[in-house]
Order: sequence, then structure tokens, then C-alpha cells
Amino acid sequence: MKRYCFALDLNDDPDLIAEYIDWHTKVWPEIKRSIAASGITNMEIYRVSNRMFMMMDTTDAFSLEHKAQLDAANPRVQEWEKLMWKYQKPLPFAKPGEKWMLMEKIFQL
Repeated sequence: MKRYCFALDLNDDPDLIAEYIDWHTKVWPEIKRSIAASGITNMEIYRVSNRMFMMMDTTDAFSLEHKAQLDAANPRVQEWEKLMWKYQKPLPFAKPGEKWMLMEKIFQL
């Protein structure tokens, strides 16, 4: 198993944040299937204010590059990502077009 952790901000608007949370209570079945099919065995998203943290547990064969290729070839995933971009904004230090940013693990007990 591999674990990946990512961070992303939301637009700092209470109404948009509420909408974003609502969308995540009714994620499209095609999105859930694409997540599982890529080798992600568990995904959790946490929020504090407008900052989000996502944790993904994956199979050993999982790769971020392959997941990106699968997502790019899936019109429904692209539709979801376009919809979510209404609510999301890049971290202040992100490169243009970069969304979820991979975090570096600095401690483990």
C-alpha cells in the first residue's frame, strides 16, 4: 500500500464552500468508479476553513502519472473537475494550472 497526501484551497466564500461540501455528499457514481479503478483503495478529504487536505491509500501498482492519463481520457471525470474548479483555487505557491498539490511527509510515529 502507498499513501499520498495533497492540499488545495477553496474559494473563501461560505456559500461556495457549502455547495462544495454538498457535492461531496453526492459524488457521481462514475467518479467513484474511476477512483477505485485507478488503484485508489481509500480516499478521505478534510477541511479547515478554506484549506483542504486529501489522503489517498493506493495499491502498490498505483501511479499518479497513470491516474492522470486515465482522468484525461475520461469525459465524465473532466466534467467533474471542471465543475469542482468553480469552488477550488490553487495554493498561493502553485504553478499555473496546478490543483491538488502533493505534500511531503515530515513525521511519522
